[in-house]
Amino acid sequence: MSDAESNDSAVVNADGSPTQSDIRGEMARALARGGMSGVQVISWESAETVLTPKRRELIETLRETAPESVRGLARELERDKSQVSNDLSTLAELGIIQYEQNGNAKAPRLTQDHIVVEPIV
Repeated sequence: MSDAESNDSAVVNADGSPTQSDIRGEMARALARGGMSGVQVISWESAETVLTPKRRELIETLRETAPESVRGLARELERDKSQVSNDLSTLAELGIIQYEQNGNAKAPRLTQDHIVVEPIV
């Protein structure tokens, strides 16, 4: 599940102000209204821990190609399949990628066209 779609979206802070999840959701909607559709907004904390250089390379490769399997993606990245699989699992937990069944293989795909990190302030 993505940060922008997390389950706490109906929750407000103690002072009645919107939660960070609400703010990320509104930011994604505002970007879509401005013509930037297919946007996923993630928290600063998630970006800091999840978007490592290797995972950013993986995301960029998925943006440019459509590998038929995790193994095919690992080959293209010249990385160990188990490491790529672990990175994909982390990205899937955040809702950045999902898998399409391709025969006996799982083909990783980006869920959105753009990934945006929420503003710091």
